[in-house]
Amino acid sequence: MHRSLDPLSSPQQLSKPQLTSLGGVRLCVAAVLLAATSLTVGASSARGQYPQGGYAGTALPNNPGHPLLSASLPPGALGAARLASGGQRGFPLQGYYQPVAIYGPAGSQLALAAAGGFAPPVEAPLQAALLVGSVYRFQVTRIPNQPGVELFPTIEIIDRLHPPPGQETRFPIPVHLDADDLAQALEGRLVTRVIYLEDPQTALPVADEPESQRTFDVRADHDPLLEADRLGRPVAVLRIGSLAPPRDAALLNQFLLGCPPWLPIAPVPAPIPATIAAPAAP
Repeated sequence: MHRSLDPLSSPQQLSKPQLTSLGGVRLCVAAVLLAATSLTVGASSARGQYPQGGYAGTALPNNPGHPLLSASLPPGALGAARLASGGQRGFPLQGYYQPVAIYGPAGSQLALAAAGGFAPPVEAPLQAALLVGSVYRFQVTRIPNQPGVELFPTIEIIDRLHPPPGQETRFPIPVHLDADDLAQALEGRLVTRVIYLEDPQTALPVADEPESQRTFDVRADHDPLLEADRLGRPVAVLRIGSLAPPRDAALLNQFLLGCPPWLPIAPVPAPIPATIAAPAAP
């Protein structure tokens, strides 16, 4: 399903559906093609295996960019730190809605948290504009070969892209949910993906497609945020685990991370075939 933003409308206000208890970009700027790729770490004990230097206030090894930050920090910490930095001059981060495209296995459905529940699901890919600095919970259903099973990953937007003015929605950040990632999450592991924009001076000279994303596996004792910062500019963090919605309704808003606002992206209407009138009979 191809989607584009036309135009940015008001944040979603949707009714709450029933919850169950089951538990990479192409950006052309100044004739330079940049690709967003991702680094993945998948291990249930990855949080405890990260180097601990940053937590004590000292720089992590070989980490000039994020001396106090790590992908193992709680969701929201990285986005808050990025907002505090103020962003680049002329490109504010506060209040900026960054278009994002979330891809999943064929036939899967995705739904963002909204108004205390989840929006109506759509077949992947799902496109929406998400606030920089915010963390969004979303629902994954119709997972291939997993009937009735649901997952509830999070996506944290920690930076923005800089496309040509007026073309923001043509270049969303791509976020891919691979079948292998979902399978690991269903086995109880935590999979963390850091999506980064490649440095044009060191990017690999290979063509990319929006429907696929190059990934690099990172050892559990390495921090994917540090690796992404070394290779380019981190823009988003995807976390896939087996956490399910709480049975206690009082805890639901916390599980949904407060349902931060997002802006829908309208589908592009199918083109109408051109018709040529038959010549008049002589």
